[in-house]
Amino acid sequence: MTDIAKDGTMRCLRLHSYGDPADVLRLEVAPIPTPGRGAIRIRVNACGLNPADWALCRGLFPKALPRGVGLDVAGVVDALGEGVTGVAIGDPVLGPANYSDHGSAGAAEYAIVNYWTPLPPGLGMAAAASLPMVVETAYRCIDWLGVRAGQTVMISGGGSMIGFGAVQMALLRGARVVTTAGETFAGQLRAMGALVTPYGEGMVARVRDLVGTPDLIFDCAPTNLKQRLSGGTVESVLPDLIAIAGGDPARVLTCVDMAGAPGLGVRNGMNETPGGPDGAVLRYDKLGEFAALAAAGRFTVPLARTFAFEEWPEALELSMNGQARGKLVLAPAAATESEP
Repeated sequence: MTDIAKDGTMRCLRLHSYGDPADVLRLEVAPIPTPGRGAIRIRVNACGLNPADWALCRGLFPKALPRGVGLDVAGVVDALGEGVTGVAIGDPVLGPANYSDHGSAGAAEYAIVNYWTPLPPGLGMAAAASLPMVVETAYRCIDWLGVRAGQTVMISGGGSMIGFGAVQMALLRGARVVTTAGETFAGQLRAMGALVTPYGEGMVARVRDLVGTPDLIFDCAPTNLKQRLSGGTVESVLPDLIAIAGGDPARVLTCVDMAGAPGLGVRNGMNETPGGPDGAVLRYDKLGEFAALAAAGRFTVPLARTFAFEEWPEALELSMNGQARGKLVLAPAAATESEP
């Protein structure tokens, strides 16, 4: 435990007002949170960063302030909440950080985790912290679509981290996959077995030339995040995807253009599985399975760079400008692995 933790405090990245992430985020000292019933606290070795973190800064899912960012974590169990069994202090785990109830989240020296899975042998902390949101979102959407062996599936945005995961999941199910991606990840996606075509003008014709009309399309195509978060106009790819689907919007599901989907008849998954928030049952139950696959080299999320805690502004800039080229990870704990 670091000296700063001896007085019940820790360093964490959080905001006291909503706005542009660069303006509202602060690296500061805050109380170490206490795990409630059914939760654990971990010493955070690695925290994966996602575009959703910057959306939280803009007011996504508003909660009482101050609040933290950082949704994906890996680290060592430090404290157990009431009723917790099957895990012990000192165990390495990964999972989604609780970002709603404690004034801090995963970008902190300590974090509360409500769902976790053991860290498999051979999987590093940074690689583990890249998994939770990618696995949950990609699996949920692939499952909503009903992807199965023998189908032809298009993943719009295979170069995004969710898209990269979704391509692998569809292939693991035995589907034929075509995806759009830039040159950064095109080679890796082809090596996995996907057909790859560039974004942009002519995409509809290129996809049709490659596979005809896909059975299903999943849209997670990256857009200009800074423009989207600031309220600017972002051109939707959905009309092109509907055209690729032979004019049938019901074949298309998006996890990106949630606002534009209903007006076009495109699915966004909400209210398709009653019982969860907004009708979505989150699929963290699959995290252990894909962590084991990652440890065995059968599933991967590309790691771009691990940053020291104090370097968070550089990580933010890379992410906001669309220059990450893989997963960005913070290392909040004083003694962390040297990764990627």
